Amino acid sequence: MVSRLKPFIFLLCLVPFAQLAYDAYIGDLGVNPIDFITRFTGSWALIFLIGTLAVTPARRLTGWNDLIKLRRMLGLFAFAYASAHFATFLVLDHFFDWRAIGKDIVKRPYVTAGFTAFVIMLPLALTSTAGMIRRLGKRWQKLHRLIYVAAAAGVIHFYWLVKADIRRPAQYGFVLALLLIYRILVTWRSDIARSSSKRAVRPPERVVPKNAPHLFPPPRPGED
Repeated sequence: MVSRLKPFIFLLCLVPFAQLAYDAYIGDLGVNPIDFITRFTGSWALIFLIGTLAVTPARRLTGWNDLIKLRRMLGLFAFAYASAHFATFLVLDHFFDWRAIGKDIVKRPYVTAGFTAFVIMLPLALTSTAGMIRRLGKRWQKLHRLIYVAAAAGVIHFYWLVKADIRRPAQYGFVLALLLIYRILVTWRSDIARSSSKRAVRPPERVVPKNAPHLFPPPRPGED
């Protein structure tokens, strides 16, 4: 079912890009177009990032296992919007002024948080191919758990950026906290189940009665 809907969902994920392009074409980007593009792409990067994290809980709660097929696509779209967000900062806002860019990353906390989130997302996107999954093996799962760190850094970046109206970053932070708590609870329950199964599989110790005959009885005195 999901495989059939995947092309349609892919097109839906492109709608924000199309909306932004249309707004730019008709000149409806507000008083400060650069700020509008920055906030627009950053918001959608966070939405797709949190949506990626929500796939596994949704699969577990609904029993619809095919949902897992959407996770990689949503994660790559999160990176695409984050790349557009960073490119806006790099090109339109600073015009490749590397000294000013480095100064902002170091001295402005909200830029530091956003840059941290993007740097974390970069290896996650590069290792999302089937070949890299096979090559990294168990290390792939450990690496991709950093998505929670990237999402948290993104929420902090948004919170420090808006300054006054914190309702939207607070909403993102609340959803992210729920997803993180759910992840912790699932991991805790699986660890308990694993330890219980190990104890259940352990064979009982064999108790030999004191008067039971020995297969190899000890030698009697004088038989050495």
